[in-house]
Amino acid sequence: MSFSARMRDLMKKYGKVALGVHFSVSFASIGGLYVAINNNVDVEALFHKIGLSSGVKEPAETNPNPGPADPTAVVLDSYESPPTTTAAAKGDGRKRNRTAEMAASSGGALALAVLCNKALFPVRVPITIALTPPIARFLARRNLIKSF
Repeated sequence: MSFSARMRDLMKKYGKVALGVHFSVSFASIGGLYVAINNNVDVEALFHKIGLSSGVKEPAETNPNPGPADPTAVVLDSYESPPTTTAAAKGDGRKRNRTAEMAASSGGALALAVLCNKALFPVRVPITIALTPPIARFLARRNLIKSF
C-alpha cells in the first residue's frame, strides 16, 4: 500500500488526531530547519547525503576572463579584471554554502525552511503514520478523545 493510501486510511480512522500529529511534525521540522539555516548548516548537502533532491539547479559558471577559445574576445595586455564574488569565495579556501546564499538572496531563512520542509514530505508522512496510533491511544486513555 502506498504512503498516500495509508495516509488516507489514517485520516479516516483517526481524523483530527492524525491531522494534529501531521501539523506538529511539520512545525517541528520547520523549526529545526529554521535553526539549522540560521546557524549556516548546509542543508542542501544534508539532503544529498540522505538521497533527496533540493530542487535547485546549479547556476552555470561564467568565465570572467574569456580566453583565446572565444573568437569574439578582445584581450588587453594591461587590463586586469576585478575578482568576482564567486572567485573570491573560492580563493579563500572555504567551501561554498549555497543554503546561506539562498537564505540571503531569497528573502529569509523562514521561507527557505518552509521550502525545505516541502522537500521533506516523503520523510514526514511515515513519521506521521508511525506516531498517530500511539498518540491516539494515549489521548483516549486520558479521556481527551473517544477511543478508537
